[in-house]
Amino acid sequence: MPNDPFRPFESVLPQDEALAVLQSATAGAEDGELFVERRKSEALVFDDGRLKTASYDASEGFGLRAVQGEVAGYAHSTDVSIGALKRAAETARLAVGDGGGTLADAPRATNTRLYTDEDPIESASFPVKIETLREIDAFARDLDPRVVQVSATIAAAVQEVEILRPDGVLVRDVRPMTRLNISVIVEQNGRRESGSAGGGGRVGLDGLIAPADWQDKAQEALRIALVNLDAIPAPAGVMEVALGPGWPGILLHEAIGHGLEGDFNRKGSSAFAGLMGQRIASKGVTVVDDGTIPDRRGSISVDDEGTPSSRTVLIEDGILTGYMQDRQNARLMGVAPTGNGRRQSYAHKPMPRMTNTVMLGGDADPASLVADIKDGIWAVGFGGGQVDITNGKFVFSCTEAYRVENGKIGAPVKGATLIGDGPSALNRIRGVGNDMALDPGMGTCGKDGQWVPVGVGQPTVLMDGLTVGGSAA
Repeated sequence: MPNDPFRPFESVLPQDEALAVLQSATAGAEDGELFVERRKSEALVFDDGRLKTASYDASEGFGLRAVQGEVAGYAHSTDVSIGALKRAAETARLAVGDGGGTLADAPRATNTRLYTDEDPIESASFPVKIETLREIDAFARDLDPRVVQVSATIAAAVQEVEILRPDGVLVRDVRPMTRLNISVIVEQNGRRESGSAGGGGRVGLDGLIAPADWQDKAQEALRIALVNLDAIPAPAGVMEVALGPGWPGILLHEAIGHGLEGDFNRKGSSAFAGLMGQRIASKGVTVVDDGTIPDRRGSISVDDEGTPSSRTVLIEDGILTGYMQDRQNARLMGVAPTGNGRRQSYAHKPMPRMTNTVMLGGDADPASLVADIKDGIWAVGFGGGQVDITNGKFVFSCTEAYRVENGKIGAPVKGATLIGDGPSALNRIRGVGNDMALDPGMGTCGKDGQWVPVGVGQPTVLMDGLTVGGSAA
């Protein structure tokens, strides 16, 4: 795929012709757009002392949407041509029917750029990436004789989009993404445990492949693995739980964030539907979705409908104040869109999605929150989880957690899961630390089969009455 700037409306889709087709598809509709995308991605995996995989993918295509009320007609194609566009328009037009709608105003314009528009795949040569992976492998093995296996991944991608609206407004965005992950396995007395660390964002590879950066990640992965070597079976029961800062915000994202997306609330399927203006969390709890943080994994200069990204306050001092909205759900709910209309690719229609969902810091000393635990655990790392949006019930596994009794941090525990529901958990928060941190840049969120990059963050949080699942007798 060429490295020339992506300008489909200057080449394969003459803008005047494309606009005429789009206008015919959306005549009498309330909204719609033509979304054209080119995407490239590369991933290199070094495992067990050798380059295991090296992949490169490239794709391009368009999606055309026409929206009328609650119905959206959508068609997409990998054939970026006027002929394919006309065929797609016929399909999308079916949702409009006899029309009668008034076309919504276009999103406001913005010149904001939250990240570089350089191609991150080209920011480091292929040999340099391979050599970096070899150095990571050797460095991690030299850190400790108990290291028996190392796996490292360097990944980079760039997504270029152009969004043409029926009134002729054209929006462009170039979205880089990079990530570096390191995993280690250690063995001692026949017991094997693993640890991993990583990060990235909408930045070039330069910083990630600098030794100072990846050496910190390798040391962190080893630290977690060694902690797990000493872990004892986790206790079980209802107890106090302190969540660490940063990545543990993934629990907030899943258990609470999805329930604050506009479509679930418009349809009444969210546990938070109909509660606007009411207290849904303890005092001191403020949650925002902020897509405007420079270089972050979940940030977007504009969303996939062309709306500028924004900072949306969802919960303020415990009171529900907002939902995340795309254009369609915002119009149906009589509110303004918030720049949260996102899609996985040209082959998917947009829907309300999170960007960087963060609980803001409070005024409590984090150490005092952990010291306030009489009987519970301190969870500082999380793996996978499951959530039911309709009631907020969640189950999350901890990758690093410690037993706490009478304010004293004890042994690390293995196999701990946190079980609860978002609405109840929000009201069981009794302390919010002053150490708010963002995650290192690893999150990917799934919804209705679509996956998009996201960020999370939070301070240390102390909660009462969570169920901890464990294997201790």
